[in-house]
Amino acid sequence: MTIQEVIDGFREGAAENAERNAYANELFQEAVRIGMDLNTQYHTPEEIREIMGRLIGKKVDDSFRMFPPFYTDFGKNITIGKDVFINSGCHFQDQGGIQIGDGTLIGHNVVLATINHDLNPEENRKNHYAPITIGAHVWIGSNATILPGVTLGEWAVVAAGAVVTQDVPPQTVVGGVPAKILKVIPEEVPQGYTSMSKKHGHFYGKEGAI
Repeated sequence: MTIQEVIDGFREGAAENAERNAYANELFQEAVRIGMDLNTQYHTPEEIREIMGRLIGKKVDDSFRMFPPFYTDFGKNITIGKDVFINSGCHFQDQGGIQIGDGTLIGHNVVLATINHDLNPEENRKNHYAPITIGAHVWIGSNATILPGVTLGEWAVVAAGAVVTQDVPPQTVVGGVPAKILKVIPEEVPQGYTSMSKKHGHFYGKEGAI
């Protein structure tokens, strides 16, 4: 039994397999153990990258940065690009798959959830899995939640506290519950500026960023 076989078992329509389920439970517990190591004592940035590599089962680029604590219940279905930053308190529920593009910034307490449950009582809250795909240079604000099956296009921005239920086009700012499009980011923004007034079209500095 391999990790990939466990991941394949999370796909819609996969047949039940007792051996696979048992190995999945071992991997869940491994993620808990590694998470406790990560979150309960100080680690250097180099150590954090090494621990994250063990947690996700693949090498993390030397440009990766993270402020713990960080939580995941599986870990092995996370892929992290280059120059990614994850701030403290994030929760990644990754059985359905989480792919994070280069240059992405993820704020405090962000939740990435790839599991949903069946509403039909006859299905006894059966799990349904769908991947989250985050394009390059995406910015996800603090306390945002990204739901299963969502793709965030390159240079998209998710406002703090948003609940994203649908795909977000590239270079688009979304916010609210559920998230809606707030503005489209112009092709060129003056250097040193991060957002644009929705009402007046004026540029704001970092103090005005979402």
